[in-house]
Amino acid sequence: MKIGNIGGMATAQTRHTRRKDGALASIGTSISLDAGSYIPYYEQIVDQVKKLVQAKKLTAGAEFYSEGEVAKALGVSKMPVRQAFQKLRSEGLLVIQRGKRPTVGAERVPWDFQRLRGFTEEMLSRGFVPSARVLSIDKMTPDTGVARALGLARDQKVYRLKRLRLIDKKPVAVVTSFLPCHLFPGLEKHDFEAQSLYHVIEKLYGRPLQRADEIIGAASAEAEDAKVLRTAPGQALLVIKETTYDTKHVPIEYSVSLLRGDRYTAAVTSVRQEPKR
Repeated sequence: MKIGNIGGMATAQTRHTRRKDGALASIGTSISLDAGSYIPYYEQIVDQVKKLVQAKKLTAGAEFYSEGEVAKALGVSKMPVRQAFQKLRSEGLLVIQRGKRPTVGAERVPWDFQRLRGFTEEMLSRGFVPSARVLSIDKMTPDTGVARALGLARDQKVYRLKRLRLIDKKPVAVVTSFLPCHLFPGLEKHDFEAQSLYHVIEKLYGRPLQRADEIIGAASAEAEDAKVLRTAPGQALLVIKETTYDTKHVPIEYSVSLLRGDRYTAAVTSVRQEPKR
């Protein structure tokens, strides 16, 4: 049962709301809601918008419709439309800024660096299905940079845990974590495909986390990482180097994350403070 559709809506809207090239994003086909379906309205909207993006009928940067316009066209309240917009925003498919018309995103996942959350927590909060594949785990003598970040002597060993992180079964990041052996004895016995590293650190080793220092940069994918990430060698990667501390201010993990640049963006909110006089 079609409650309504957005087909034909573009013509009316383009008369007074245009992007720089003079055209509002055209849906190109109708979006309809099935009142007899067990699938919530907001999920129906999300699924259909995703298909339009995948079919290239909606392109990155194109202006989209407001919540009110979509709700009116579909004959529903704003609530399911707002839920759909939030979901699409969390997946990078909609860019929403206060006072501006939404635009179609590039399907990149914004990562909020102001909250200390592991990959699993971050992705679950955005409605994704995260998973991991352990590529390797071993003991090693750290190099100077890792030893310095963790406050270790050169002869102290660390665990090196390398994992492939996936969202909805698609590879998005390679994360290499270094953890002091003396703080986490028997770490290699845990199943990091079934539980997150932060869960193991906090719940099984009793070391609650407090903060992390992060350095964000960029790099080109080398052949080995490109193969694992299913991208081309030389493609842009977002690089995050992170030192995580527990509540006793002890550095307990140093990690290097290589994230696909076509799937991630960095999200940071800056707050201006009055200069001291």
